[in-house]
Amino acid sequence: MLSVTQTLVAQEASSVARSGGMRRPLPYVVSSMLAGAYIGIGGTFMLAAAGPFKAASSPATPMVSGVAFSIGLLLCVFGGAELGTSAMMTFAVGGFRKVTGWGKGLAALVVMLLGNLAGAILLSAILRGTNILAADTAAGKMLAGVVTTKGGLPVGTIFFRGIMCNVLVCLTIWCTTRLENEVAKAVAVFSFIGAFVACGFEHVVANMTFFGLGLMYHVDGATIGLAARNLLWSGLGNLVGGAIFVAGAYVLAHRTEEGSAEEKAALEAAAPARVH
Repeated sequence: MLSVTQTLVAQEASSVARSGGMRRPLPYVVSSMLAGAYIGIGGTFMLAAAGPFKAASSPATPMVSGVAFSIGLLLCVFGGAELGTSAMMTFAVGGFRKVTGWGKGLAALVVMLLGNLAGAILLSAILRGTNILAADTAAGKMLAGVVTTKGGLPVGTIFFRGIMCNVLVCLTIWCTTRLENEVAKAVAVFSFIGAFVACGFEHVVANMTFFGLGLMYHVDGATIGLAARNLLWSGLGNLVGGAIFVAGAYVLAHRTEEGSAEEKAALEAAAPARVH
């Protein structure tokens, strides 16, 4: 397992590489679209797998939802794709550690999120053609419930749920960076992502697909205005969760460790030599 220092260095390198990817916009946007689609696949699997459980009012619905949705981030981690929510932590580490500029990181993040949105919309259009989320199916009824609930949340609730969501998402990426075994990485993904889904937190990229599907399947209450409102506040919450509560916390904790180590070294150097 990598140390905290090694993990920070890895995130710094990722920040430089991901912001530098803007020099080749087409591959960058395509990779971002893949991430949006992958997360959308996880969300669709959640609806298909957990829909029957929800229809039966099963208490297992949150757990099944969490496990099923996790496949989305698993695809991003093992398949490789530019996911905006994890980049919120990565670019913040680069900014705090002064290896990438804040402006450059923000510009890359905006392009990445737009790519995620394009991928989510494209996937939603394809899924509309499959008709697997029709209104008379268990999955379709769950979609309607998810979209209606998300559209009706107060902005403060969306924001704070967004914070908690991306704390768990970014901790997942942080831990998978530290881990060197693929099985352990997969367990981390299923554990942390399952937790955020079961708790009902708000993930801006996942919501791109949920609202996209809601609009294309003409779910009652699904409007562009409510979608934009949710994406704005969940995105801001995700940004605070990833940039401040994960990236900022680990950078500060590491500085504290570095300061303690330097102080200890100075004290040892100043202490008189022992006579043996």
